[in-house]
Amino acid sequence: MARTRSSTPGIRGGSGFLRRRRAAVAAGIAGMVLGTLSGPASASATTTGGPAAVECPAGLVGKATCYTGQDVDGAHYALAVPESWNGSLVVHAHGGPDLTAASDPARSTGDLERWSVMVDEGYAWAGSSYRRGGYGTRMGAADTESVRRVFVEEFGEPKRTYVHGQSWGGDVAAKVVETYGAGKHGPYDGALLTNGVLGGGSRGYDYRVDLRVVYQYYCRNHPRPTEPRYPLWEGLRATSTMTSAGLGARLQECTGFESAPQDRTALQQRNLDDILAVTGVPERTLESHLRFATFTFRDIVHNRLGGRNPFGNRGVRYSGSHDDRALNAGVERFSADPTAVRDLSYDSDLTGKVAVPVLTLHAIDDPTAFVEHESAYRDSLRGAGRDRHLVQTFTRESEHSGLSDAEYATSIAALDTWVRTGRKPTPQSVAASCPAFDTTYGTGCFYAPDFRPASYASKVNPRPGGLHWPAMTATQETAWSHIPNVGITP
Repeated sequence: MARTRSSTPGIRGGSGFLRRRRAAVAAGIAGMVLGTLSGPASASATTTGGPAAVECPAGLVGKATCYTGQDVDGAHYALAVPESWNGSLVVHAHGGPDLTAASDPARSTGDLERWSVMVDEGYAWAGSSYRRGGYGTRMGAADTESVRRVFVEEFGEPKRTYVHGQSWGGDVAAKVVETYGAGKHGPYDGALLTNGVLGGGSRGYDYRVDLRVVYQYYCRNHPRPTEPRYPLWEGLRATSTMTSAGLGARLQECTGFESAPQDRTALQQRNLDDILAVTGVPERTLESHLRFATFTFRDIVHNRLGGRNPFGNRGVRYSGSHDDRALNAGVERFSADPTAVRDLSYDSDLTGKVAVPVLTLHAIDDPTAFVEHESAYRDSLRGAGRDRHLVQTFTRESEHSGLSDAEYATSIAALDTWVRTGRKPTPQSVAASCPAFDTTYGTGCFYAPDFRPASYASKVNPRPGGLHWPAMTATQETAWSHIPNVGITP
């Protein structure tokens, strides 16, 4: 299934990379000041002139040469080429979204350290911090493609190129495959999506919409009766100065979530029980989900959609509380603006139109990106007639931000073998290959090869039309693409 390419690491020959590396070392000997990879100053010093060599993370010292830079759109990036390079590249799409105003150079360097397992496995690595903070899936995809091009310009065309996305980066990476790798001659040979938010934006945050309104019904402190009112779909009014700490204090006031159960009041415990039961949000990530439904919703609505509402909850029946009738009668209701739904959908929903192998890895007890996101993605590819390109694997883990290094190594190896040989793996074969990698990493293998998640609707209250996938068809995407200024501005 792999496309025919030169067997040398670079289109200018493998020696081209060696010449560049020797030049960087010589420049360092001559007195070139190199930043450290872990600090923001490292990338800010390389805003022009292409990548600059920097110190690698501690785990890669002596094993790779690392670089940072900034692309023409202002996105900071980090690159790494292992000493024993296998000739292939992993391009990383980070999660979030972060809500910084500008590109944060520490993001890409931190991700390199976090996923250094890819470099340990012999792959070159490239990751973008994206040109700005805030929501924008297509923007993230464009900046991910940009850092791939930076790598190619500097080191030549790799033998094979894989895109890896974690969390929201899974959505970004899936968008990369659909946008830049949809054809058989595209630059990407395969995709690895780990703990991905694969339901897209127009449906993938409905449970956070539910959390926002259910929380306010019980707590009535976000906003307080004495504060300016605003529709809850805004997340937070545009001019509010509330901080994350302030939001956490209100959550504690209402539910006592930070207190031991015996230290909560009876009302706090009942509020907490009702909110968790109705929304299905785990207690340990309640605060982070509410932060998203507050600050990221504000970013989506006010900064990206011009104040238009992409969210709705009319017709949703909430259940699981001590008094469902009162809850459903009293909870705030609203309908989405169709143009806002269109623009969020165009930006972040997935059509399922993929033409390369896609392997997913997801923790069954992921408390942030629920495992049912995998069902949404499976149904999207099935609806597009492309599910033959998909293999999904699951693990008995309960983390979102990072899984076992042995499993990451297993996953990229399984994807690479699939691409090189055309032999599609199975969840069972992937799981069986993990122990060999765990002899190196010692982080454990927790695969559950027979697990299959329930439908997305079993976890998240579906809105009208929400049972059909993909949420945006390829035909719809094409039609919308002709509308001026559709989507979210980069």
